[in-house]
Parts: sequence; structure tokens; C-alpha cells
Amino acid sequence: MNIIRTPEERFENLPDYPFSPNYLDLENLRMHYVDEGPRDSEYTVLMLHGEPSWSYLYRHMIPVCTAAGHRVVAPDLIGFGKSDKPTRLEDYSYAGHVEWLRQFVDRLDLQRICLVCQDWGSLLGLRLATLMPNRFDAIVVGNGFLPTGEQKVPFVFKAWRAFAVYSPWFPISRIVNAGCFKNLSDEERRAYDAPFPGSNYKAGTRAFPRLVPTEPDALGAEENRRAWRILQQWKKPFLTTFSNGDPIMRGGDRYFQERIPGAKGQPHVTLKGGHFLQEDSGPQFAAEVNRLLERMGESSA
Repeated sequence: MNIIRTPEERFENLPDYPFSPNYLDLENLRMHYVDEGPRDSEYTVLMLHGEPSWSYLYRHMIPVCTAAGHRVVAPDLIGFGKSDKPTRLEDYSYAGHVEWLRQFVDRLDLQRICLVCQDWGSLLGLRLATLMPNRFDAIVVGNGFLPTGEQKVPFVFKAWRAFAVYSPWFPISRIVNAGCFKNLSDEERRAYDAPFPGSNYKAGTRAFPRLVPTEPDALGAEENRRAWRILQQWKKPFLTTFSNGDPIMRGGDRYFQERIPGAKGQPHVTLKGGHFLQEDSGPQFAAEVNRLLERMGESSA
């Protein structure tokens, strides 16, 4: 496996990203993560990004949750952000990403986790929660899903997957900007482009769309069906915070609400925004996480 690392100077003076870097070595790969707030807090908010973003996506949410007294851990998936980047598409697999995250949670010994996930963060995070249920106390999903290959695949996703696989041009910041209601500033675009100074750094971003199990016999589909069997018995709090303008994930919140016991009676919300609702409604998204944890604290008192 050929591994490259983005030069640190690419990340200098990024807007609204003052967080100190932390690193963990996993199988000869260095994984970066943000770790803010008190280490002895009751809950740890684990924020998982998706495609093709990195922990920068959560920069407006992290301070809101730490201000409420929570510890927030936001890793960069392997191939993204400040984490190491294998250079071949074949170096990335659905199972491999799940295992990297499992080791990450285990090595940091994260407990009483409130999972906050979106996009591929949900494909990975929901699998992780069902593999390590004793470590997770709550789940919040915004614009995410856990496909088993039995659901209808939106045309817009098929087009996106083809673009990721075949297009010689893969402009990261433009892709993120296209998934927002707001228009990213030049400096924000620089931040999203920072991890990827050349095409050889983008294998992880190009790999994700083709790893989504869109057929029942696709790799990862059976594992996701097993995860769903656990989720359909999940009685811990499960909150959906989808946005009103995501052409791919629209309606997925109702799918969760109808099938997961822990979603029953929760005050699910619809936030304003596109696919990357952290950009369009980040503080509001974080406030819903805080309110959920406050309700949990009151019910256990």
C-alpha cells in the first residue's frame, strides 16, 4: 500500500478551525482527529463526516456542543482531511473503513457516545454502533442512510457515482459547495481543497461512491442487513435531523422513524439546508444534539 500525507502547511490559517490536531496510528496509517471539550464529560459526541469532506465540516457545531459541557471527537476518515491517504482505489473498502473506525473508538476507549453522522458518516457510524452497542448511548442522523441494496437508487446518486469514477476532473470544494444552500467563501473552499493538493490524494474521495451497496449481493449489503436487524431492536434515543433540500437523502428520515424503536416519540426536526446541512444549519444541528443529551440527562436523574 502506497501512503501519502498532506503537507501540514496546507492547513495553516483555515477559517473557524482553531482546533489542535491529534493523531492515532492504525495499521501503519496515521488518523487525525479533533478532540475538544472536557474529557470527563458525561457524554462524548462522535461526529463522523462523509464524502468528500473532513472534520472541517463540523467547525460550527463543535464549539456549540463543547459550550454545553460535552466532549466532541471528530476524526478525519482515512483518505480525508489530515489523515493519511492510500493512493489506490483498491486500498479502500467498506469493511476496511468500519474496521479503522472500530479500532479508533476502541483505542481511545470512547464511552457513552452520542453518534452524530451524515452521508458516509452514517453508513460507517450506524454499522459501528451495532458492532459496539455498549459504547453508544444515542444516535443522531442528519441526511444519512444505511443501504442494503434493496432500496430504489435515486438517479442523482447514479450520476454522482459515475462522475466520481470516470470524470478526470474532481473539484472537491465545488462538489461541497454544490451540496449547500449557502455559497462557500473563497477561504472555505480553500479549506475543503486543502487535504487534496493533487489527484493522487483523492483516491479515497473517488472510492466512496462505488462502495455504496446498491444491489442485494453487493459487498457490505449483508453486513448492513445484519446491522438493520439490530437497529430494529434499538431502544436508545435515535433522532433524525434531516434537511429540507437534499435530493439524495430526502425521505430517509421517515424510513428510520418507522423502523427504529428508539426513534419513537423523539422530536425529530427538519433543518434548512442542502446535503451538507452542517454548512447551512450547523449551530441549529448542534443545538438539537445538545437538547437530546439534556433530555437524556434529565430522564436518568
